[in-house]
Amino acid sequence: MQKYILEMNQISKDFSGVKALSDVNFKVEKGEIHCLIGENGAGKSTLMKVLSGVHPYGTYEGDIVFEGRIQSFNKISDSVKAGIAIIYQELALFPDLTVYENIFAGNEVKRGGVIDWNQTIVRAKELLNKVKLDVNPDTLVKDLGVGKRQLIEIAKALSKDVKLLILDEPTAALNEDDSENLLKLLKELKLQGITCIMISHKLKEVIHIADRATVLRDGRTICTLDGANGEMTESVIIKNMVGREINDIYPKRPDKKIGKKILELNNWSAYDPQLGRHVVKNVQMHVNEGEIVGISGLMGSGRTELALSIFGNSKGYRLKGDFLFNDTPHTFKHPSEAIHAGIAYVTEDRKGDGLFLSQDIKNNISAANLKGISPKGLINQNEEIKVADQYKQSLYIKASSVEQLVGNLSGGNQQKVSLGKWLFVNPKLLILDEPTRGIDVGAKFEIYSVMNKLIREGMSIIMISSELGEVLGMSDRIYVMAQAEIKGELSGEEATQEKIMQLATQ
Repeated sequence: MQKYILEMNQISKDFSGVKALSDVNFKVEKGEIHCLIGENGAGKSTLMKVLSGVHPYGTYEGDIVFEGRIQSFNKISDSVKAGIAIIYQELALFPDLTVYENIFAGNEVKRGGVIDWNQTIVRAKELLNKVKLDVNPDTLVKDLGVGKRQLIEIAKALSKDVKLLILDEPTAALNEDDSENLLKLLKELKLQGITCIMISHKLKEVIHIADRATVLRDGRTICTLDGANGEMTESVIIKNMVGREINDIYPKRPDKKIGKKILELNNWSAYDPQLGRHVVKNVQMHVNEGEIVGISGLMGSGRTELALSIFGNSKGYRLKGDFLFNDTPHTFKHPSEAIHAGIAYVTEDRKGDGLFLSQDIKNNISAANLKGISPKGLINQNEEIKVADQYKQSLYIKASSVEQLVGNLSGGNQQKVSLGKWLFVNPKLLILDEPTRGIDVGAKFEIYSVMNKLIREGMSIIMISSELGEVLGMSDRIYVMAQAEIKGELSGEEATQEKIMQLATQ
């Protein structure tokens, strides 16, 4: 019996002379869950795009051997026909179509050349049952949460008789319950004979689910670790990913200097007229100078809505309550007013809301503060390059130059550009919404180090995060939200995962 369902031998790929993959060897055993891990820019996604036919045969060197045969996929449909399905982090669903229409889009159930909708619905129900998703097939996808949409993508892959399922950061946008359900499903699919490759930055998740894990670094294969032999530990994975040991991913701040209150909210509420309900209710909170305040809670608890209500109310909420910033009452009607007062907001959706992907690094960094490079009303391009170079260096942005397009950067480097953009406005209060979502452990450490540096320089930070370890590791104080309200406040010393989850589920 063939041991390996997939062998990628001596795979090399370059883009305009820049080596993205260099002699990569990657083998996946039949019926295993194999994690592919590495820093942003290590080559994980490029390798999977070679496998799936996004980068067609002839544009790379090396061989793809699938089920014992050398393959030459020229397009995605070729790999799909062979039994390979890939689900990207940005889900490829049609929000205005039903669940069953999405599952069979491009793979319609036909009888006599005509789509058989009754049979389509019957088969959709079977697939939904297989992925443990209890929804009506007639439901529009736009009415479902991210966790359920992820399961629909898997059902869609299963409709094509998939043999090898590839998932790129499948739990990056999921809460803990949805993540746990998804990982449980992957184990069940494994029992049904489906092989899985999963790209993930969540090391605890990798250790929990992977039979084996392959580490890439700088476009090269570093090692393959076997979970059965006890080789997969956080310290071993990190050392192989980054090429150095990171003993404490959350760098300490022994010289804490907490100052006066910079922000104070009293009975602060935000009503969303479109939803017809409060998204923030009667919040009492404050932030001091030189402090990182964590905001924790499950998805939908009101964390981002609270941030947006502070940062100029771009969603048009009806606001009520007292808002003091630097001891002065404020009623910001637009983000520009918040920026002018000294507040900046790094969005959780860097690709959709945070960056101009088709523009270069220098244009993105200067975007929120054009006045800073326009002393006489005209943009000083030399000054723009100088400023961008300073942030490229101080934020460890890995790029050939500040004229590189942001859309071509790795997720971690895009996040650093987004951070640089808002640091250039020189804020007193920086709101970070999911600052390390979808980025690797090395880039996380660098961002945490930058956060600590900013705090030492007197800035204040509000950090919204779904990762409990991040909240506990970086926060001086923690507010926990549920159902649009703050359910409790914990000091960094007293906070535990159990206490946070107890408050978050009230």
